[in-house]
Parts: sequence; structure tokens; C-alpha cells
Amino acid sequence: MKKISLVLVLALTLCLSLAACGSQNSTTNTNHSAGSTAADNTEYKYGKIDIPALDGALCGAPIYIAYEKGFFAEEGFDVNLISADFETRKIGLNNGTIPIVNGDFQFFPSIEQGVKVKVVDGLHNGCIKFVVRPDSDIKTAKDLKGKKIGVDEIGGTPHQVASVWVEQAGISALQEDGEVTFLPFSDGNLELEALYSGQIDVAAMWDPLGSVAEKAGKAKVIFDLSTDPAFAGKYCCFLYASDKVLKDEPEKISALLRALQKAQDWISNNPDETVDIIIKGKYSQIDDKDLAVELVKSYTYPSEADRSSNKQDVAADVKYFVNALYDIGYLTTEPEKFAESIYEKVDLSLGK
Repeated sequence: MKKISLVLVLALTLCLSLAACGSQNSTTNTNHSAGSTAADNTEYKYGKIDIPALDGALCGAPIYIAYEKGFFAEEGFDVNLISADFETRKIGLNNGTIPIVNGDFQFFPSIEQGVKVKVVDGLHNGCIKFVVRPDSDIKTAKDLKGKKIGVDEIGGTPHQVASVWVEQAGISALQEDGEVTFLPFSDGNLELEALYSGQIDVAAMWDPLGSVAEKAGKAKVIFDLSTDPAFAGKYCCFLYASDKVLKDEPEKISALLRALQKAQDWISNNPDETVDIIIKGKYSQIDDKDLAVELVKSYTYPSEADRSSNKQDVAADVKYFVNALYDIGYLTTEPEKFAESIYEKVDLSLGK
């Protein structure tokens, strides 16, 4: 009953947090000015579309690259990259004016609450780290009992990941049980300052802030989503398509996925050039190129060869995280049924 009550609290938070990984810095309806100038819509098979992407997240690279390298244009789209808050994304996805977004498993409770989207592909691994002060004796999840953990928001993905991590170590993630305490910080830099001052014991953070702090010698990483045994080798972020567009114009989603898969393959084979494009286009506020390249590589964007060998299974990863969120009370629908209902395999030959 405690876990079910937590869901009711989280529902209100999750209704405000339909966002891609790292999108806590988003604003609304800001067009991207870098990249190629859009041509007349008559040159494009599918015309002009808006894709939310301008949130400063390094892990949104496939959208940036598909835009800058012309992969969207090749597939018939005149893409306008925008930043968008939750309400804009929700309305756009539900009415079909926004056909696709990238996001993590934080979306799953939002889908359960009625947002009309489906998982249609995997995007990447990793992108969240937990850091502590350099002199901290905290090393594992078991050491977090009685500790204070900073997150970007209650119900957000770092909070969910931390909850799964401590629950798997036998520690209750419920605030009312008092075994751990989560404190929200809307600004990652403020979260780090709280860590340095001792206000919190651990900072659960989106990349690249935790990695930057570690490289500067101000923190040490105790958890990396891309390498932790419970999460390694699994997509943490997925591509979500509007139900309406999937039903009315399935070939459009097929074409978008082809463009994004071209971008993922290009990133996998050209991480250095990817970072150059991201920095030049000001898509992410990171100045340390070497660190950015290291992070991009750690996300393991799937190449064509990876897909051909079925290196990762999107449906299996969806099911894994559905079960993990169900076990800690963040989902209430029977896991097997829910996992099957939110994933749809798209025929990539449509519209060719």
C-alpha cells in the first residue's frame, strides 16, 4: 500500500516531466538557428515537422546529427528543431503535430497515465552518474542507507534509477520509510554545491555534470548507468512515436527511424566528428572535447553492424525496465501486459 501511495504522489510529478534525458534545462518553442537553412516544403516528401531536441543534452546526438548531416532531408523531412516543455510535447504527441521524441524510461509512468505514445526503437545506453565527495566512504548502494541523495526532481529519471539501485540492495526507496532521503534540485550546479557543502551525501546527475566534477577532482563516481551490472548493455533511452501518426501515417515514422538509425551508425563510427558538430552547433554546453567524446562513446549508439547482429533487444529492455519500475511501485499495471502494450516494432521499408 505504501508503494501504491507513492505512485499517486509521483503521478503529479510525472505529468510535469515528459522529457528526454537531460531535458531539465528545456524552454518552450525555441527554434534552432544553426545548421542548413530550410528549403521550400515542396522539395520534401513529408514537408516540415517539428522535433523537440534543444534541451542541451549530449545524449540527444542522433537528432542533431540527422539534422546536420542531412539524413532527415534524405528521408523527405524539412525538420525544425525546437525546445519544448511537457505540455507542448504532450499536446504535440497526442494530436500528431510532433511525430517523434527521444526519452528514457521515465516516460513509462506517463504512458500509464494516458500519454498516447509508443516505444518504437532504442536510442542509447548510459547518461546518468552518481557522485560523492572525494573523501566520502560511500562506495556501493548498501552504503546509502540513511543518506541524503540529490536528484533533479522527485519522479525524474535520476530519482527512479537511484530508487531501483537502492531497492535492489535491500534498502527502501520510500521517503516515509526513512532509509534514504531524496532532495530535489532544479539546477545541477546547485546540486553539486549541495554535495560539496555536505547538505547531501550523493548527487544523482545527468551527464556531463558529474563527469566534469570528477575530472576536476571535486567528486568521485560511485555509479555509472552505462557500466553498472543492473543497467549495462541495456537501452536506457528510447525513441517514442505519436500513436496518432503511427496509425494514420506509419510510413512517416518509418522514414524518421531510418534517418535516426543512419545518424546512430554515423555517431558510432565518427565520435570525434560528432562532438565537433555538437560543439559548433551549440547543441550542448560542454567545452571539454575529450570528455565529450568519452561520454558519446560510452552511450554505445548502435551501428548498422550492431543492429544486424541483434546486439541489443529493444523489447527485452523495455520489459526489463517495466518490471524494475513495477517492483518499486512506480507502475501499477501488470508488467508483461504493459510492456507489450507500449512497444511497437516498425516496418522500416514503409514509404521507400
